[in-house]
Amino acid sequence: MGLLDVVLGRRRQKPASSDRLFAITTAAVTLETEVGLRPSGTAGIVFKPLETADFGDVTRDLDELLRSAAKDTGTKVDRKDDSFGYRWIILQDADFEDVVTAVNVVNESLEEAGYSEQLLCAVFAFEDASRGKVNAQHVYWIFNYKRDTFYPFVPKGDKERDMERELRLRAAMARELPLEPEPERWFPLWDVPL
Repeated sequence: MGLLDVVLGRRRQKPASSDRLFAITTAAVTLETEVGLRPSGTAGIVFKPLETADFGDVTRDLDELLRSAAKDTGTKVDRKDDSFGYRWIILQDADFEDVVTAVNVVNESLEEAGYSEQLLCAVFAFEDASRGKVNAQHVYWIFNYKRDTFYPFVPKGDKERDMERELRLRAAMARELPLEPEPERWFPLWDVPL
C-alpha cells in the first residue's frame, strides 16, 4: 500500500489464500459422507469486469488459458454477465478437483495482473444426495474473496433462504473449512447461474 492509499483511506485487498480455497476439495468428502451433499460438478467465479484495455487483455489471456486447460481436463467453460454488472465464469466437470483448480486459475490470473480487488466470490454447487437428481435441493458454498472465508447458502423458494439449515451446515463443517464467523456477512446470491 502506498502513501497515497493511506492518505485517501484506501486499502488494497490482500490476495486470497489458495490453501483456504482448496479446503473445499477435502470438505467435499465430509459433506457427502456425513451431511449427504454431493458436488454437482459446477462452480462459478464472480468478478467485476473493467472497461480498460489492460483488463480486456487479461481476460482474453485468461480465456485462452482456460480453453487450453479444458482440453486436458474436459472442463466446460461458460461465461455470463448478470444484471448487477458482474461476470460469472461457470465451470463444469465431473471431477470436483478439476473444477476447484479451474476456479483457482481464474483467481490467480486476476490477482497476478493486479485485479484481486475485482474478485467477489467463488460459488460451489452441491446437491442433496438424499433427494435424488430430479428433486435435489441446491446448496451453495460461497468463498468470499474479501474475507478469505466460506459460508453456506441454501435458497428455498423466491428470495427466501433456509437459515436454519445454513447454521447446521456451519456447525457440521466448522473443522473442515475456514468459515465466516459472522452470519450477517453471509450474503445471499439470488439467481445463481449454476
